[in-house]
Amino acid sequence: MLTKLVNSLLNKKSTLEVHAHCDGPCGVYDPASTRVAAEAVLAMTKKLIALNPPSSTDSADWAAYSNTFSRFVAVKEEQAKETKKEILILWTDYFKPVHLETYPDLHETIWKAAKLCSACKVNIDLAQAEELMSYVEKIHNIFWESKGRSDAFVKS
Repeated sequence: MLTKLVNSLLNKKSTLEVHAHCDGPCGVYDPASTRVAAEAVLAMTKKLIALNPPSSTDSADWAAYSNTFSRFVAVKEEQAKETKKEILILWTDYFKPVHLETYPDLHETIWKAAKLCSACKVNIDLAQAEELMSYVEKIHNIFWESKGRSDAFVKS
């Protein structure tokens, strides 16, 4: 193979045909980053629900509350977007038609997970964030099963 490559580079008229079945090199896909981002969505949702507004009318108290609330929302939305990005990378780059044959509910699983990411961006809803985690776990399990492995879904 190396000889072919060197000869191809030296002889500009020669072509070297290569094949790839995905955008990245084999073995680089892993749903772990999806889990980490989804966990952040869940954690920020819990923090937002637990955050109590000040009981006083003190502007400094309200400024601190507003700042904290805004930061939690920003992180939750950013991580929901990241979760969706990672899910869609697995869907478009890793999963192939053969996986749909083996896992006939894969398309709907991905679709629902992506829709939950959007819902978690626009809402502060613990049930939706927990449901997102369950879909991320399902995708994790399908992914590793498709590789002939059974890596545990370990939450931080």
